[in-house]
Amino acid sequence: MNSSTTKNIRKVLTILRQTYPLIAMHEIHGHDPFHLLVAVILSQRARDSVTVPLAVKLFAIAPTPKKFVDLPVRQIEEIIKPIGFYHQKAAALHELSKILIEKYDGHVPSNEKDLLSLPHVGRKTANIMLTTFFHTPQIAVDIHVHRITNRLGWIHTKTPEVTEKELTKIIPKNFLPIVNQVFVAHGQTICLPRNPKCVVCPIEKYCMKII
Repeated sequence: MNSSTTKNIRKVLTILRQTYPLIAMHEIHGHDPFHLLVAVILSQRARDSVTVPLAVKLFAIAPTPKKFVDLPVRQIEEIIKPIGFYHQKAAALHELSKILIEKYDGHVPSNEKDLLSLPHVGRKTANIMLTTFFHTPQIAVDIHVHRITNRLGWIHTKTPEVTEKELTKIIPKNFLPIVNQVFVAHGQTICLPRNPKCVVCPIEKYCMKII
């Protein structure tokens, strides 16, 4: 990669970080590994604006894995009902809490293999946890990161798995922790899957417009 491309990547990520300085999920739940893990699982296929307040309500009743296990699954379902796939998520979070107690003494594991063994934890969620809490920065790639970085022309990939590998080669390490956060915010507000709002996009001049 040439130096001008690296410079543009730095500029884009700096602009996005300034545009979306407060990431609700991480600001509210980023102090506790269990809280952030549950919140990220709840946010799968849902917006932070919906999941964040529901997670706050949930943690007011069950702030720890032990308290979570003590809750009936039906009660968890009632709290998170506005979120998509709430039946599956409630069951998964209840099972996850049991596993954390039985296998990890109530703590969230700090390595990729153990994280990926937990219910509803895929590479994106595991990478968020590794980056936020366990000092092993990873790029958490979801559909927003995959779509926008391809639109920008940084990569030309077909799957999030390949996107993660390619982005790891080109994004400066100091920006790794914010990649998912800023692209999710940008993808939900400006760089939409259909009809992106290019006219008001703060990084429009750096975009290859590969729609």
